[in-house]
Amino acid sequence: MAVNIVVPEMGESVVDARVGRWMKQPGDAVTVGEPLVELETDKVDVEISASKTGVLGSITHAEGADVKIGDVLGTIEVLESVGPEVLRSGGPGVAATPSARREARERDVALDAVAAVGPRVTRADVRNATSGPTPVSKPVSVPPKVAAVPGDRSTERVRMSKRRATIAKRLVEVQATAAMLTTFNEVDMSAVMALRGRQKQAFKDKYDVSLGVSVFFVKAAIAALREFPHLNAEIQGDEIVVKHYYDIGIAVGAAGGLVVPVLRDADQMSFPAIERATRDFATKAKDNTLSLDDLRGGSFTITNGGVFGSLMSTPILNPPQVGILGLHAIKDRPIGVDGQVVLRPMMFTALTYDHRIVDGAEAVRFLVRVKELVEDPGVLLLEL
Repeated sequence: MAVNIVVPEMGESVVDARVGRWMKQPGDAVTVGEPLVELETDKVDVEISASKTGVLGSITHAEGADVKIGDVLGTIEVLESVGPEVLRSGGPGVAATPSARREARERDVALDAVAAVGPRVTRADVRNATSGPTPVSKPVSVPPKVAAVPGDRSTERVRMSKRRATIAKRLVEVQATAAMLTTFNEVDMSAVMALRGRQKQAFKDKYDVSLGVSVFFVKAAIAALREFPHLNAEIQGDEIVVKHYYDIGIAVGAAGGLVVPVLRDADQMSFPAIERATRDFATKAKDNTLSLDDLRGGSFTITNGGVFGSLMSTPILNPPQVGILGLHAIKDRPIGVDGQVVLRPMMFTALTYDHRIVDGAEAVRFLVRVKELVEDPGVLLLEL
């Protein structure tokens, strides 16, 4: 008896995917729960596992094919049809993330020999399993680098990933459908840097997480959103939907493109909780283990180009949101203080907003309020 391998429902707004990689080929034995195929979506990569024990019978959508929810990817010939003797060569399946499988292949490690801390083997588990003395490996033949030939006009054509193609489409759409404007300001980071200098080690010892800079802007943005609620809203038809909750998206760079995991009810989170969640998001983005629930929704977004060295930028809205706060690199710059020129650690900030529902004065005042709060972080620590 054959059962179909079907593209499942994958959450809010995900309606299609691309077949990334088949982990089994027709004729290979499979067991219940064993990953069969990896799908690329515009948000995360998803593994489809075997629902029955048997043999992979057929593949109807090869690697690189675009598929929709409900499409049949292939079939499994179940155990009763193939007989138990065929399965003895299959071995048990191992639940592992795609990045863990890649890491295991690169390190020549058997996944079934790796102990998982959580429900699935992660890249960190593979690395921990191989973190002892470096084994003597066989020499690998590395092809020599080919020097550039003067006058060479060759080209290379590479297909966009599903995520990159969707990002490209949405960036064009938001510029065509929203009246985007950006306003700028600069923040004196002296008080935050001094506070971190005094409390950084104690914070780390107490909460086992580092005290960064972005957390101050998360708290400041929430306080400013309370004062200027249209920046925490969206447009639906001819109505403005103002949200009385604060789900703050934190833009994170990942191998396949930018992703925006969400701090849900961030107004109810403490400084340590925000730092832990942000750290976990960064780890998941690196390991490609973010879930669709991690990326769902969001009422306002913060993006920090400063971690890559950006001094100034104009962030693009993350629809249907109508506001995004851009942070940048902290640089010592001369500024005037009490009639004197002094060096201070300064950061440019940028707020891109949808002028259809957010007035220019409102946007400017929002950014000024963020500046005031960050320059006086004691107010934020009091949770005011």
